[in-house]
Amino acid sequence: MSTGVDVIEAPGPTFDGRSARQVARDTRKHEAMARKRLTSKGATIAALVIAFFWTIPTFGLFVTSFRPGADVQSTGWWTVFTDPSFTFDNYRAALTSGGTALTLGESFINSLAITIPVVFFALAVASMLAYAFAWIDFPGRNIAFIAVFALQIVPLQMALVPLLSLFSRGMSIGDVTIFPPLELRGLEHSFATVWIAHVIFALPLAVFLLHNFIAEIPSELIEAARVDGAGHGQIFLRMIIPLAAPALASFAVLEFIWVWNDLLVATIFAPSTSLPITQSLNSLSGTWGDQWFLQAAGTFISILVPLIVFFLLQRFFVRGLLAGDEGLMPSLEAPVDPVVGLTGAEAARRAVAGQGNAYRAETSRSAWSIIRANV
Repeated sequence: MSTGVDVIEAPGPTFDGRSARQVARDTRKHEAMARKRLTSKGATIAALVIAFFWTIPTFGLFVTSFRPGADVQSTGWWTVFTDPSFTFDNYRAALTSGGTALTLGESFINSLAITIPVVFFALAVASMLAYAFAWIDFPGRNIAFIAVFALQIVPLQMALVPLLSLFSRGMSIGDVTIFPPLELRGLEHSFATVWIAHVIFALPLAVFLLHNFIAEIPSELIEAARVDGAGHGQIFLRMIIPLAAPALASFAVLEFIWVWNDLLVATIFAPSTSLPITQSLNSLSGTWGDQWFLQAAGTFISILVPLIVFFLLQRFFVRGLLAGDEGLMPSLEAPVDPVVGLTGAEAARRAVAGQGNAYRAETSRSAWSIIRANV
């Protein structure tokens, strides 16, 4: 039976090419204005002068690493401009030398075996915790997040002895064993205790940084996935991880450099056969410090890997942070979405950026549908 009431469906938001080009022009205009306001010739010149003087000691160390030992002990590195003399013997000797039971080459491999798993373990655990604190409602969530955040103020040195005691003796309350002892430190080439220690020390800062990024993702995008039947696992793996890639890459660089340069934690928790490159580098100059030219060569060997990691990941997360998430979800560059007239990537970008309330929910649903189909 007809009620005599006509239902008028409001047309969904549409976007034509002219509007897209106008948005792009306005974006470029505002970027140029911001760049002009934030830069000046005086600041650029000052930065160049500071960078020049900052680089001089590093350049001198680099030149020293290629000079013969006799020349290093008799003249300064700047004499290379008037009497050049170079050799690769320092690098060959550094790789096969070491003040410990390991050579620098062996400890280099140990550093890779320590650092790479720690970065992956820390990112995996921290990203799941950050997602839980941001998007899973459970009793005591805020208190637990504050407690994790407060752990950042605890000095690392204060936790070394209790953590070492926990690994060696375990934890028991009466006759109930809460945490069994880990009898791994005496094993050759065992890195488990070092991995666990580094991951524990990295979690407070990692959870805090990733939580702040993940919590900024619009709730409409999460709700669109839930309405479509996605569980927490699908949302986390297929939506949160791609969108949080800049934050993950940023923390990966910081954590890699931190663990690679660590000496204290590895010295305490690693067995003698699993010591990292920093331990060998620390004693490479000899008992009396008369072979510091070998230490100069070893320093640049140890710098090589962090530099590669930094420059490789820098391009990724800087592009993601400064270019409106461009490049984070290459698989979303799908054909124009029929719902809102945008590509999937543009729909996701506008939904995440929150550009306009009229189409935010619609673009969120469109973004999730294409994420589900392509990621």
